[in-house]
Amino acid sequence: MNDVLYSVDEAVATITLDRPEAMNSLTVRAKTDLLEALTSAAQAYAVRAVLLTGAGRAFCAGQDLTEHAANLEAGRGLNDTVRTHYNPIIRAITEMGKPVVAAVNGVAAGAGASLAFACDLRIASDRAKFTMAFTGIGLAPDSGASWTLQRLVGPARAAELLLLNEPIDAARALELGIVSKVVSAEDLAAEARALAVRLAQGPTSAYAATKQALASAAGSTLNEALELEADLQDACAKTGDHLNATRAFLSKERPVFQGR
Repeated sequence: MNDVLYSVDEAVATITLDRPEAMNSLTVRAKTDLLEALTSAAQAYAVRAVLLTGAGRAFCAGQDLTEHAANLEAGRGLNDTVRTHYNPIIRAITEMGKPVVAAVNGVAAGAGASLAFACDLRIASDRAKFTMAFTGIGLAPDSGASWTLQRLVGPARAAELLLLNEPIDAARALELGIVSKVVSAEDLAAEARALAVRLAQGPTSAYAATKQALASAAGSTLNEALELEADLQDACAKTGDHLNATRAFLSKERPVFQGR
């Protein structure tokens, strides 16, 4: 993986977009590397949480427009990158049975903002800035933004952000509920890692079930949600983590989760 850094420590896989000279914009190679890293994290038994961030002053500026312009000039249009690259990346994040934390260190634009929205939790640097960017270059939203953004801020506010394409700073993102916490740029790496480590020490199966329940409930009836919750509870009740945590609770001890 040349454009993405990948490391595992304390059961946390840290994935860093590493094209700082181009604000971590996404070329075909970068998208391929990112999907490979996400797939590795999802499949690795030793990984129980994922931390996604960017190198340098940007989180991710979205599609690399130099490569995009070359495709347009060659008559290739989008070169099917939405279906081939972006959709699998978003599915890899949202369907992963492990929590994913985005540490938004700077600009998150277009598909870069969508990447952050797809994560389960988002912490932002006070230097972070979000902009949807798509309509600014005559495109519709992609990478799940039409689905994730309105779940974060509501349909009316999502329409405003997507149609008007106005950047919002970290403080406004916190106010809207796009991020859960804003910290100083100097503290971001430590704060985000601490959160990822906390999640990595938690009940992984329960986290996976929670992600599944939330995703399903977004498009289901109450009765359908109730049935899925019952199925997921039955599965979680059979895990060693649930059994051990119940015993710890009765013994007035702190539970230690093994992720299984």
